[in-house]
Amino acid sequence: MNYRSLFVIALLIVFSQFKTSAQGELLITPTRVVFKPDNIKEIINLVNTSEKIETYSVSFVQRRMNEDGSFTVVTKPDPGQNFADSHLRIYPRTITLKPGEGQVVMLQRRRNSKNKTGEYRSHLYFRSNTDYEALGETLIDTISGVNIKLTPIYGMTIPIIFRTGNTTATATLSDINVESQKDNNLLNFTLNRKGNKSLYGDFTVKYSTVKGKSITIARLNGVAIYTTINRRFMTINLPKTPSLNLNEGTIKIIYKTRPGEQKQIIFAESILTL
Repeated sequence: MNYRSLFVIALLIVFSQFKTSAQGELLITPTRVVFKPDNIKEIINLVNTSEKIETYSVSFVQRRMNEDGSFTVVTKPDPGQNFADSHLRIYPRTITLKPGEGQVVMLQRRRNSKNKTGEYRSHLYFRSNTDYEALGETLIDTISGVNIKLTPIYGMTIPIIFRTGNTTATATLSDINVESQKDNNLLNFTLNRKGNKSLYGDFTVKYSTVKGKSITIARLNGVAIYTTINRRFMTINLPKTPSLNLNEGTIKIIYKTRPGEQKQIIFAESILTL
């Protein structure tokens, strides 16, 4: 077995232990990078799972989180937002991977004692440069008569974050209600954030009967609320089952740090009496 095979096997073991993302048959881990205070380097692992050679370019983009959880590409920071890209170096910026081949991308943080206190965030963008295919039929410009081919650009982004100075955040849950639909129920609520730091964690929803029996009825993992917003509107699907009676009992929502964090913290929790 050669070195390249050993390297890919090692990466696959890493992928089995951490959350990964795939876009254009590129596996990436981790899908979120937060520099620890004393850490100046982070490594991102890539694996080409396709059956063809792929080339990817790596760059930074800036994104604003909206209150519905969607993202908007921006070029200037909003109030309370600091871009991280000018403080970071990427190596390499272009990667060509054979089928099954792995590669690491190095992120290096430049230390600067003059940085203002707060959280710095940019998104690392992995863009496929090869083998594009047309989307649908070729269009014809009716004015010039020129054929226009619509081409997809495959890529994905992951957040890169570091913090300077004293950063804190607190969260609360409000406006909780249950909306009954034909096939399922919707739990709607608002996640509120205060401070100069983003939050990232998992939601657990528990239902308790009037007799006190408690069961977990829903989970939503990997939910972030960034410093560009102070609230995020949330919806979680609840199953329609005989054991879930929305006319009585209580529903408890818990927002806490993800498993694997050094210290488990409950950011916010709230109870809705039905």
